[in-house]
Amino acid sequence: MSKPSREYIYGINPCFEVVRAGRRKVYEAYLNQATRNNPRLKKLVTLLEREEIPVNWVEKGRLIDLSKSRENQGAVIKAAPYWYVDYEPLYADSRLLLLDNVEDPHNVGGILRSAEIFGFNSVFLPTKGVPEIYPSIVKVSAGASEFMQIARARSANQYVKRALEEGFTIAALDAKGTTSLDDIQPGSIDKLLLVIGGEDKSVGQFILNEAQIVLRIPQVGRINSLNASVAAGIAMHSMAKAVKNHG
Repeated sequence: MSKPSREYIYGINPCFEVVRAGRRKVYEAYLNQATRNNPRLKKLVTLLEREEIPVNWVEKGRLIDLSKSRENQGAVIKAAPYWYVDYEPLYADSRLLLLDNVEDPHNVGGILRSAEIFGFNSVFLPTKGVPEIYPSIVKVSAGASEFMQIARARSANQYVKRALEEGFTIAALDAKGTTSLDDIQPGSIDKLLLVIGGEDKSVGQFILNEAQIVLRIPQVGRINSLNASVAAGIAMHSMAKAVKNHG
């Protein structure tokens, strides 16, 4: 089954960032006519007009039909699908992120949002076990996905094997990790590939075996559970400092 050549991005911020990034073609926009005076929507309209993208003022129901979501905030754009990059050039970066078995789109979007903030802009997605960058993920990422270099071409294990050949330190986040984030010294790693697993299925055993560092987040609470995207954000904030010249 072939992939559609168009998709509908929804949410004011995601729409704005897709247009601002300019990485994929935007064909037209659909906006809620009942919220014309919304200041954020006005800002989006200004950008759309500057980029000469046609604007259609429609009713709320039309937006729900297009976006398949009631969380569209009155803004939908028709755009080309997400554009992935070639994975090989990403190994030139000193800070890489790999998602392994992160099946929940909300967690993927949340992780990408944190990754963009903490400087993990080169991201590997495996071809199985992690969803593609669909509009729902763009929405949760608040459009951060549009400014990142994301590859989706190989298995998680293959990405790791290549990273090892390139001299990367593999650090995998795992609840049973032997190394606390508190033990990682600033500037102690030349090149880092940080691997984040999902809530139902964690990082795969092959990667855990190959990783030089298996990280855990120190916790003092009683429920002993962190959402995957929250845990990823904590790990990226801490591990960014561990990479030399991380600024």
